[in-house]
Amino acid sequence: MKTIVSGIQPTGAINIGTYLGSIKNFVALQQAHPDHHFFLFIADTHALTVPQDPVKLRQAIKELAAMYVACGINLKQTSLFVQSAVSAHQEMDVLLQSFAYMGELERMTQYKDKALKQTSGIRASLFTYPVLMAGDILLYDAEFVPVGDDQKQHLELTRTIAERVNHQFPDFFNVPKPLIPELTARIMSLQNPDQKMSKSDPNVKSKILLTDDAAIIKKRIRSAVTDSEGTIRYDANSKKGLSNLIRIYAALENRTISDIVKRYETSDYQTFKADLGDLVASHLEPIQARYHSLLKSQELIDILNDGQASAEALAIKKVQRFKKKLGLGLNR
Repeated sequence: MKTIVSGIQPTGAINIGTYLGSIKNFVALQQAHPDHHFFLFIADTHALTVPQDPVKLRQAIKELAAMYVACGINLKQTSLFVQSAVSAHQEMDVLLQSFAYMGELERMTQYKDKALKQTSGIRASLFTYPVLMAGDILLYDAEFVPVGDDQKQHLELTRTIAERVNHQFPDFFNVPKPLIPELTARIMSLQNPDQKMSKSDPNVKSKILLTDDAAIIKKRIRSAVTDSEGTIRYDANSKKGLSNLIRIYAALENRTISDIVKRYETSDYQTFKADLGDLVASHLEPIQARYHSLLKSQELIDILNDGQASAEALAIKKVQRFKKKLGLGLNR
């Protein structure tokens, strides 16, 4: 079975950057790879690298799962599940610790960046985060892993670990390849286009959440930082704010950047922003309706239970085979 694996942490509401760079792309990937099965998980164990409120975390897990379904994933082609519900993820993490080196983990950019911001009380799980991620992927022998720019380094480590294991146990793991969407790999902050749009950004004007109502969406687009030139053209260096908005427009309409620029080449920023606000609001309206219908439904629980059973069937066997290769336990 050919597989593709992906996961998102349940740590806050999803913004349109995550939607365009990950979830919408995930739906497109399913259409492009009809012969692949997708293992899509809510990465709740990863969320424990920082303190979490248990009640809020459980709610966030449910909200994220509902949003995935609402955004149109093909459930016949997908095992959607909660990471911690499949214990093989934690087991594989422990086993792979012996195949990752301290120097490799110390070089991880995300760890270094977060460690600089948090000078004390840094959890060991933040340091070993990439090993757990490697286990998430290698459990299902993923052929491809959709990743953003900020996760490429982690996937490279996953590949390194897989190759290291395969050197000792030939062809045990499939070595996964990254899938990075060119257009929407990085949707930037609406207020600071030098920074990636982030759900953790305290500036609410910097992002559009998938649950925002139409009035808020249009207001955020109107207030998005652009420039004083007044000409609609794409230049990711000198017109970062406007170029970011053009990328959002193109991604939502599945058009090229040049298509959008040509359409608005004689328009002003006000007209362009108004149309983009309408486009974002209308695109999210049916997603929001489906999302709210799922949140408290038995349907969502059934989807997650089915996904867990499907994932466990594969993951447990992989862990058992790995333990046997390593010489753990007794032959029975």
